[in-house]
Amino acid sequence: MTKTAIARKLLKTEQAAEVLGKSPGTLVVWRSTKRYDLPYLKVGGSVRYDLDDLLEFLEAQRVDPGGAK
Repeated sequence: MTKTAIARKLLKTEQAAEVLGKSPGTLVVWRSTKRYDLPYLKVGGSVRYDLDDLLEFLEAQRVDPGGAK
């Protein structure tokens, strides 16, 4: 196992939903409808989200109303 894989913080759907301020059911819908390009890992029936991916996703949603036009 690489050092990078060991350092990853993998979260269950419930934990990921808390980070995003959404319900776990919302993440289930997003996965099934592919509404957002939010990466996740699936091994068997287990779904995990990488904390770094969640933080990148949140940053990509940033809206700067005072930004350049």
